[in-house]
Amino acid sequence: MKKIIALFLVASVVISCGKSGSTDKKSELENLKKQQAELKEKINKLESEIALTDTSKDEKGKMIAVTSLEAKPFMHYIEVQAKVEGDEDVSLSPEMPGSVTAVLVKAGDKVSKGQVLVTLDDRAISQQLESMKSQVDMAVTLFNRQKNLWDQKIGSEVQFIQARTQKESMEKQYAALQEQWDMTRIKAPFNGTVDEVSVKVGSAAAPGYPAVRVVNPSNLKVRGEIAESYISKVKSGNDVLIYFPDEGTEVKTKVTYSGQAINKLNRTFNVEVRLSPKDGNFHPNQICILKIADYTSAKAFVVPVGAVQKSSDGEFVFVTAEENGKTVAKRKTVESGITYNGMTEIKSGLIAGDQVITLGYQNVIDGDPVKL
Repeated sequence: MKKIIALFLVASVVISCGKSGSTDKKSELENLKKQQAELKEKINKLESEIALTDTSKDEKGKMIAVTSLEAKPFMHYIEVQAKVEGDEDVSLSPEMPGSVTAVLVKAGDKVSKGQVLVTLDDRAISQQLESMKSQVDMAVTLFNRQKNLWDQKIGSEVQFIQARTQKESMEKQYAALQEQWDMTRIKAPFNGTVDEVSVKVGSAAAPGYPAVRVVNPSNLKVRGEIAESYISKVKSGNDVLIYFPDEGTEVKTKVTYSGQAINKLNRTFNVEVRLSPKDGNFHPNQICILKIADYTSAKAFVVPVGAVQKSSDGEFVFVTAEENGKTVAKRKTVESGITYNGMTEIKSGLIAGDQVITLGYQNVIDGDPVKL
């Protein structure tokens, strides 16, 4: 019994000590929280007082870059891929079949209009021409004699008419045979350069099979196809830039012809631009980029497209202004126009001299101090 009472007393003491320790920790935690709240209040108060008297605020302004606004020409271009074509760029073939007897030119040769480039076998026609020539000469001689007699009132009119008819008939037959002989010659249709020779002596040639290609590099044009939505904007005389990516060159000229018919298959119309030899050395089928000006403003305010931001009440940009000796960002509502090549036209809302923030505008709000 005494042992049981002793154990009970010991347990009571342990439980009492446990409760006392738990109460002390809670009290300590509450004291620390109270101290934390007091410190936080003091920190906030000090920050507010420093903010009111801090003169180094300007030095902490957000870094930006600006562009001084000034009026300058602005153009919008329609860009399409095009290629160089030649009006005088042809592959020549004979007008009649035959065996090639002579190739008189090679690639790179300069040729003139009417120059013979290739000859075909003409033996059969040549023999006919020789025979016909004798008959023509006889008919001419008979006619001249009959004419002399008729002039002297000798002989009948019927004989004179028959002699004249015979002469004229033989001359026409001879001329037709000469034209046929001429078909055995491939001739240059214009002044130019031989670009390719596809036949050899002894090979067969026939109509429709190219034998020689002749190009006149001084008579070239650029041809492109424009979407029909631009047909009211693209006209003959529009300014145009032709960019040749392989050469890295650009030619400034004007639209020579703007098509009037829409291609029903791809809904485009043709545009042609003439090239001048003084513009450079170009080649048929050369690829280029056609940039046609469809909008021009002699004096426009333009800013980078990213500088124009949008909100629920419209478009705006940030400019810099001086307030109380400090440089700050100010929001200005604007109306934008056409965008081209990363630049946007500003139609209203800005004036010449405005310092538009073009870098760092994402990180500022109206009234923020800024540093250039």
